[in-house]
Amino acid sequence: MNRYPMPSLASLPPDLQARILEVQEKAGFVPNVFLALARRPAEWRAFFAYHDALMLKEDSGLTKGEREMIVTTTSAANHCLYCVVAHGAILRIYEKKPLVADQVAVNHRKADISPRQKAMLDFAMKVCLHSDQIEDSDFTALHAHGFSDEDIWDIAAITAFFGLSNRMASFSGMMPNTEFYAMGRQPKAKPT
Repeated sequence: MNRYPMPSLASLPPDLQARILEVQEKAGFVPNVFLALARRPAEWRAFFAYHDALMLKEDSGLTKGEREMIVTTTSAANHCLYCVVAHGAILRIYEKKPLVADQVAVNHRKADISPRQKAMLDFAMKVCLHSDQIEDSDFTALHAHGFSDEDIWDIAAITAFFGLSNRMASFSGMMPNTEFYAMGRQPKAKPT
């Protein structure tokens, strides 16, 4: 379905190969985004450097699950199939809630999440759809839920970054790996 052919792993620079193999070892497969964007190695490096700075940072007031909620919710607003499916899977795993990704993708206000998380997603959706209308009162509402100004920056930056990601995935025809659809929907079987 990709409008641009994905390069082979062997044709990529060694640093890209190493990162992709690391992801494959952890996930059990190579998410399509890693190969689809690798056709332009310099852009791939910049994309994943910013991705990692936002999504893997340790000193954030946002949990990994909350970051994935932002991605899933705003990606649904941007009609990005790849990101809703892929990040919805990661969200289900982090939150250990098999229904949460579907709920926030369709209507976060009715999802089984905390009032704090609903306020976070209300703000993310405003950044996603109406960033020109952000006002001081939006910060006040988030402060009331315990978010710091740095947390608010993180919410906005994640939303904005995945707006880019959503558009790249959509225009290029990037499709989610089939493995993502089932991830986190059923509890893992306990070893016997």
